[in-house]
Amino acid sequence: MRSTTYSEYLAVDELLSLQRLKTDPAEHDEMLFIIIHQVYELWFKQELHEIDFLGEQLAAGHGARAVGTLNRILTILKTLVAQIDVLETMTPLEFLSFRDRLDTASGFESFQFREFEFALGLKNPAAISRFAEGSIARANLERRLAAPSVWLLFLRHLHANGAAIPSAAVDRDPSLPTVPDELVQEQLIKIYREDTATMQVCERLVDLDEGVQEWRYRHVKMVQRTIGTKPGTGGSEGAEYLKNTLFKPVFPDLWAIRAAL
Repeated sequence: MRSTTYSEYLAVDELLSLQRLKTDPAEHDEMLFIIIHQVYELWFKQELHEIDFLGEQLAAGHGARAVGTLNRILTILKTLVAQIDVLETMTPLEFLSFRDRLDTASGFESFQFREFEFALGLKNPAAISRFAEGSIARANLERRLAAPSVWLLFLRHLHANGAAIPSAAVDRDPSLPTVPDELVQEQLIKIYREDTATMQVCERLVDLDEGVQEWRYRHVKMVQRTIGTKPGTGGSEGAEYLKNTLFKPVFPDLWAIRAAL
C-alpha cells in the first residue's frame, strides 16, 4: 500500500494553483495581496472551527478546557493582526497598480468574517442580504444568526453551574445581538470575587474582545495608509465605514463591571 505524500495530504498542487493574477503583464504586488487574503480566509475557517469547539465545551460544562481553546483562538487572532504588517510593506502606488482589477470585490464580501462576528454575538441580519439566495455564504450566515453566540453559551454555562443568571438572559432569542444586562453584571462581579477558575474564562473572553478591537483598529489604519479617504472597492465607504466599527465591545458586560470591582 502506497503511503500518502506531504503534497497529497495538504493538496499542495491545488493550493498553489489558486493564486490567479488578473493583471497582464503581472503586477508584482498582486501576488502578495491575493496570498494574504487567501491565508486570512483559511485562518477565519480555523477560528470558526475553534469557536464551534468552544461552544461544545461550554455546553458540556468544561469551563477549564474552554480556557485552552480560547487561548488558541486568541493566538490565531494575533496572527491575523500580524499579517497586516506584511500587507503594509506594499505602498499605495503598488496597490494602485492592480486595484482596478479587483472590480467590485471587497472585504465586505468575506462571509467567514461575518460568521465570526455572528458567532461572537455581533449579529446583524442586514449583512446576510449581501449574499445571494441559495449560496453557501447565505446558508452559513443564516445558521450562525439562529445559533447561540459564544456569549449566550457562556451565560448558559454559568447558569447550569449555579450562577443566578436571569432566565431572560439565558432564554433570549439567539438571533439578537448581545446587549448589556445589569443583572448579569451583578453575577459577574460575584464570580470575580468568589470564583477564580471561572474568572479566568471571563478574562480570556476580555482578551478575545480586545483582540477583535485591535484587529479592527489595525485594519482601519492599514486602509487609511493605503487608500486614504478614497472609497473602498465595491463602492464601500472604505476607512470611514471601518472607523465606525471601532471601540464597540463584543462582550459589553465584561467591560461594564470593571469600575465596580
